[in-house]
Amino acid sequence: MSSNPVIWFEIYVQDMPRAKAFYEQVLATKLEKLGGSDMDMWSFPGDMNTHGCNGSLVKMDGVPSGGSTLVYFRSEDCAIEEARFATAGGKVFRPKMSIGQYGFISIGIDTEGNMFGLHSLK
Repeated sequence: MSSNPVIWFEIYVQDMPRAKAFYEQVLATKLEKLGGSDMDMWSFPGDMNTHGCNGSLVKMDGVPSGGSTLVYFRSEDCAIEEARFATAGGKVFRPKMSIGQYGFISIGIDTEGNMFGLHSLK
C-alpha cells in the first residue's frame, strides 16, 4: 500500500450542539453541515482531493458516544490546542508528551466522553 489507508473518520456523539462547539473552539475552525442522509452530520474542514484524512461528528440513533475511536488531529504545537480543552468543556487525559522522532502528542476527552489526540512535530 503506497498511500495513507485512512480516508475518513466519524466521532459518534449524543449532544451535537455541545460536541460541535467543543471541536470548533479547541481546533479554532468551523464544521460544515453534511446533507443527504437521515443522520445529523457535521464535517471537519478538508479536501478529499488532497493528502490526509477527513471526517465528521455523527449523531445516529442507537450508536453510543464514548466509543473506542481515537482520532489524531494535526497541529503546529499540540500544547496550543491542549490549553483550550477545559474552557471548551473537555479535559486533558494525557498532557503533551514526546513520541521520539515522530514528534509530540496530547490526548484529551471531549464533551461527549470521546478520547481524541493531537499530533505535532514541535
